[in-house]
Amino acid sequence: MSSRGRRGGGGNDGVRGGRVFNRGGGRGGRGGGGGRGLTENYGPPHRRDQPQPSLSARAPAPAQSAMSAQAAVGTHDMQREVERMTIQSPALAQEEEEEEQTPELPPPVSSKAMKRPARPGYGKVGTPCIVRANHFLVTVADKNLFHYDVAITPEVISKTVCRTIISQLVTLYKDSHLGMCIPAYDGRKSLYTAGELPFTSEKFKIKLTGERGVKEYDVVIKLAGRADLHHLKQFLLGRQHDTPQETIQVLDVVLRETPSTNYVTVSRSFFSPIFGSKVSIGSGIECWRGYYQSLRPTQMGLSLNIDISATSFYEPLQVVDFARQYLNIRDPNRALSDRDRVSLKKALRGVKVEVTHMGDCRRRYKITGVTSAPLRELTFSVDGSGKKMHVARYFQERYQIQCRNVSWPCLQAGSDSKPIYLPMEVCKIVEGQRFSKKLNKDQVTAILKATCQRPQQRESSILKMLDHNKYNEDKHAQEFGLSVSNQLASVEARILPPPKLKYHESGREKICNPRVGAWNMINKKMVNGGRIQNWACINYSRLPEEAAVHFCNSLFWICNTIGMAINPNPVINISTGQPNNIEAGLVNVHNQTAPKGRPLQLLLIILPEITGFYRIEDQEDL
Repeated sequence: MSSRGRRGGGGNDGVRGGRVFNRGGGRGGRGGGGGRGLTENYGPPHRRDQPQPSLSARAPAPAQSAMSAQAAVGTHDMQREVERMTIQSPALAQEEEEEEQTPELPPPVSSKAMKRPARPGYGKVGTPCIVRANHFLVTVADKNLFHYDVAITPEVISKTVCRTIISQLVTLYKDSHLGMCIPAYDGRKSLYTAGELPFTSEKFKIKLTGERGVKEYDVVIKLAGRADLHHLKQFLLGRQHDTPQETIQVLDVVLRETPSTNYVTVSRSFFSPIFGSKVSIGSGIECWRGYYQSLRPTQMGLSLNIDISATSFYEPLQVVDFARQYLNIRDPNRALSDRDRVSLKKALRGVKVEVTHMGDCRRRYKITGVTSAPLRELTFSVDGSGKKMHVARYFQERYQIQCRNVSWPCLQAGSDSKPIYLPMEVCKIVEGQRFSKKLNKDQVTAILKATCQRPQQRESSILKMLDHNKYNEDKHAQEFGLSVSNQLASVEARILPPPKLKYHESGREKICNPRVGAWNMINKKMVNGGRIQNWACINYSRLPEEAAVHFCNSLFWICNTIGMAINPNPVINISTGQPNNIEAGLVNVHNQTAPKGRPLQLLLIILPEITGFYRIEDQEDL
């Protein structure tokens, strides 16, 4: 080989298995670059029409010896071999080498495995005391808890119907198929047992008899998993950091099983007339009392949180009476306006009513709407034929009922394609339906008043709820080994001292210590008092002008005394206005102050000695 080829000996060292091993060292001649380290390239081969990479030896001349000819043949073979390879640049080789040498980072640690920092200590400020909290400690026996999926066909939306189906299933198959287990059901898709059932998956047929005959359901119960009580105990001892929410949910469903069957359930609360007399709050709505219940993990252990609650329900009235109260109708003979009809439709949509014109048969319907036409104009097709008949005439001939409110619309049940028209006077609202619409101010006040109690009364009400429920005698609690304490939890607490208030140094009292959460401004001055330069006053009362002036002067003198800065002179003299035309007086004040270029910062309005509400418009709205 030529000397020029030998100069390139620091470049390509050879071809092995289709890979170019580029060993570093030296500048390298024309045959190869001086790459760093050992680099392997698995790139695609070059096509013949692309420029060929340079080699470390040139083809020999024809006049050379046989040995040179053999070398030429070997070089030619090498060229064809190199055509299928890609020469890697030194920079790329260095980059890949660094990537290979970089160690892989470990996967991120799960947040559940992270240990929270320990509490550094406990506070000591304040007066120590013991308080009673509305929590009742719960103990759990060591049992095996199993979770089963429940599928009901055809699909049932109502939780009440689902519970009825599962209750009948337990009654029929408890001894034969359920291994004497008493399961707890959440009303949807989950069933829990204290012990494994004799099967992994089983299908049952349940028949329910209702108002419209017998309906058959297929219920499939299938094993889904197992709750870990050991994990819960370790968590309560502080040895586990992730909350065993599934296990807590199982126990919570167990304690809610019996109340969910006996009372009206609203979210996590239960309501019933037995918890206290119902209170009418107006507009056909009444207030029911109940209690809130939730199982929670605490530092003391598992705790059942119970509190009293109240919410609104429809009064079980005749729909005609409800409409009169809800719409505040005094004349029962007048027709409903479109606005009244829309308002009544929103209030009654989805509400269940029972008809009273069929004797002992109290069939129930769910209201889907209110007709736009009044009863006297409403017709329907008889037996699917083209013959039309008035609804009022139908009730008169079929049930001997003379409808009186023929100018009012009818309630509509069923679908739009097959509507069922029901006169309001033959319908009564079914008891126990929650009113979920927005309440007015008076209704909210009435509900708050029903639940507002002193601590001793509240404690007594909660203990009565606990005694009434008798958790320790409940068959589901006994099945799962749950025991609820009958005493309120005692918690160590501290009464913190109130923060001190600092006032301006020029006042007599610079530091104030509030007592029982209250204090006054006597002998004190504000640090940054407000500043009012432009103000006015309008008098709508029977006070003479001198009394109004004296009132304003006294008010501003007190304000200036406690650190405020108020100009004693108004923009305009104190004016008087008529109490029956408040807006005109405000417009007059605005018209007098606007040209002076001094926008008001404060407007004092002395109202007349008449009870009621007065709407005071903003100056921008005048």
